[in-house]
Amino acid sequence: MFTKYVSKSKMSKIYSILLVFILTACSTVGKFGAGVDITFDPRTIGMQIDDTIMQKNLSTRLALTNKKYFLSIQSEVIDGRIFLSGKVEEPEEKIKITKLAWETKGVRSVKNAISIKGQSNFKSTAKDILITSQLRSALIFNNKTKARNYTLETINKNIYIFGIAMDEDEKKEVIDEANNIYDVKEVYPSIYLASELSRNKL
Repeated sequence: MFTKYVSKSKMSKIYSILLVFILTACSTVGKFGAGVDITFDPRTIGMQIDDTIMQKNLSTRLALTNKKYFLSIQSEVIDGRIFLSGKVEEPEEKIKITKLAWETKGVRSVKNAISIKGQSNFKSTAKDILITSQLRSALIFNNKTKARNYTLETINKNIYIFGIAMDEDEKKEVIDEANNIYDVKEVYPSIYLASELSRNKL
């Protein structure tokens, strides 16, 4: 009865819409959280839920900090490891976003791939990259620190350190290594102790 009152062209559109809906629904099966395919996902369901909660929490806090971050910044969480990408206008924004990520409950590490638009002072940028590389190398070769647990950013010769130290001794070691880098102006550490950010507290 329905087809009697609907033209062929309209019926064709309806079928097309239904087909798209079905295909979209099928494509989402097996997906969870940060777009990881459950079929090949080694995480437990509990870990996936934790990661999804972390990702939503961070996205909400970023949007509340500045509405433009809702579209300009992308975040993914896998096993407590946060991955950031996107673009910002100022270097200070990148620092702010990194800090927000490290303040997320249950975070294990933060990888910041956010780029800065129109960064034109190449000489200053090259110097900052060199300082960051020197500190990264120092942490890698220092058997008292775990370099992979830290995100390092240098802006105008100021080093910003975000990460997790196993204890106070490691925290001090990381800060000392940063202060020993030649030509560094200031060191701004945001280093949390592992006991403060245990995933068991989620």
